Amino acid sequence: MFALTGRKALVTGANTGIGQAIGVGLAEAGATVVCAGRRACDETVETIRQAGGSATSLLVDFADPMAGQALFDGQGYDILINNAGIIRRADAIDYTETDWDAVMDVNLKALFFTAQAFGRDLLARGGQGAVVNIASLLSFQGGIRVPAYTASKHGVAGLTKLLANEWAPHGINVNAVAPGYIATNNTEALRNDAERNQAILDRIPAGRWGAPEDIAGAAVYLCSPAARYVHGTLLSVDGGWMAR
Repeated sequence: MFALTGRKALVTGANTGIGQAIGVGLAEAGATVVCAGRRACDETVETIRQAGGSATSLLVDFADPMAGQALFDGQGYDILINNAGIIRRADAIDYTETDWDAVMDVNLKALFFTAQAFGRDLLARGGQGAVVNIASLLSFQGGIRVPAYTASKHGVAGLTKLLANEWAPHGINVNAVAPGYIATNNTEALRNDAERNQAILDRIPAGRWGAPEDIAGAAVYLCSPAARYVHGTLLSVDGGWMAR
């Protein structure tokens, strides 16, 4: 039920962290994986190949929200993982338009138009497939000092439901994973702040930061036949954060 043999997946932001772990996880389940990022995904590709999987790297900078529009025609993709994202931190009263636009372009606008291109191609082929968007705990909460990131991740939640409503009748599953506090480049500043780090750990029932690999299994599940009747859900993988 969890096999992805014969499927082809595009993973954005696959050069490190959560995207890298998801790419490896999809390959372990049998998918052919194309790893896309603004930096080379050679490490991810090599990890997959060393394990006997199939992967290639693709340079795409999603700072251009329309960069994903030309990726899908005739390429036979069945799976899209929208993972590429950035974060800019500042107090709300000091947040700049430049930072706002940069975050929204990558995290929300590029996500939508990449998914649009994927869906357009798959629907034209009459194929079945899956989209997994990477949301956040800040799809549910407000956070502090990350206004554009919070707005973008609330938007990801809404778009996930919208696309599920439109594409579920055609056999395309659209869902999202909402990672908790995961040890990645995006959270390095929080982990280096002793007071914030301890406050975060004190709230997580599991008692630790998550690892990127903790997200991979959820993504593989949502792409697999086991999730064929799962549409429009936001699956929190957070060590119990939202339960407390």
